[in-house]
Amino acid sequence: MQGRYPDLAGKVAIITGAGRRGGLGAAMAQRLAAEGARVVIADIGTAAGPHLPAAAIGANAEMQAIVDEIKACGGQAMAVACNMLDSAAIKNLVAQTEAVFGGVDILVNNAGVGYLMKPIVEMSLEEWDMVLGVNLRGVFAATQAVAIRMIKQGRGGRIINIASQAAKSGFGMASAYCASKHGLIGLTRVSAIELAAHQITVNAICPNHVTTGLGAWQNEHFARLQGKTVEQYLAEMAARIPLGRPGLPSDIANACAFLCSDQAQYITGEAMNVSGGEEYH
Repeated sequence: MQGRYPDLAGKVAIITGAGRRGGLGAAMAQRLAAEGARVVIADIGTAAGPHLPAAAIGANAEMQAIVDEIKACGGQAMAVACNMLDSAAIKNLVAQTEAVFGGVDILVNNAGVGYLMKPIVEMSLEEWDMVLGVNLRGVFAATQAVAIRMIKQGRGGRIINIASQAAKSGFGMASAYCASKHGLIGLTRVSAIELAAHQITVNAICPNHVTTGLGAWQNEHFARLQGKTVEQYLAEMAARIPLGRPGLPSDIANACAFLCSDQAQYITGEAMNVSGGEEYH
C-alpha cells in the first residue's frame, strides 16, 4: 500500500486507546495503515472496575474487529490488550510489538479518560487519580518505554500525544481532564527537548470536540447539565467554531499522519490545534 506519505510504508506504529470503532484511535490507526504502516491496536480489552466500565473501553472483540478491517483493506495490524495504568503491561505492549514487527517507529498516545467529569466539589480523589493516571502517567510510561526502544534502534522516531482543546483552555466540570491535558503539553515539550538528540520528534495534537462514542456521551452529558437538548447544544457549538462544524476523526487522523511523516521531520515540541479555528493559541 502507498499513500500520501510513502516514507511511512513499513514503519511500525503503536496507537493506544484505539479499540473503539469510530474513535480517534481507530481512525488514526486506519489512516497510518493506509499509508503502509504496520499498526498495533492497543486498548484495555476488558472492563476494570467502576471507573473503566465496559461502555467506555475498547473490548478485545472490538479491537480484533478493527484489526480485521485493516487487514481486509490490505494493511498489516495486530491487537494487544494493555492497561495504561500498568507499567508492566506497557512494557509488554512494546515487547510484543518488537516480537511481531521487529521494532517500533511511531507511538500515538491516544488512550484517555474523558468521561469522569464533575464539579470540583463533587469529584472524588479516586476519580481524579484515574483521569490523571491514564491521561498523564500512562503517557509518560508509554513514552519512556518506547523511547528506550527507539534510542536502541538508532533510527529516530515519532511520538504523537493526543491532547485536547482542554490542554489550552479551561472548561467547567472538567478539572481533572483539563489538568491532565495541560500537563500533557508540558510533558510533550520536555520529551521533545530530551529526545531530539536521538532524532525522535514529540508533538501534541489538540482537537476541539469530535463526536466519537465518547463525544456523543459528552454531548448528552453537557446538554443535560445546561438544560438544553443535544441539538441545541450542538448548534451552539457549531456557531462558535469559525469553520462551522465540530471536528471529525479524519481531521485528527490527517494531522497525525503528517506529523508521523518525513515532511514533519523539523517539527517537534509543538501543540497543534485541529479545531476549525476555535482554539488559536
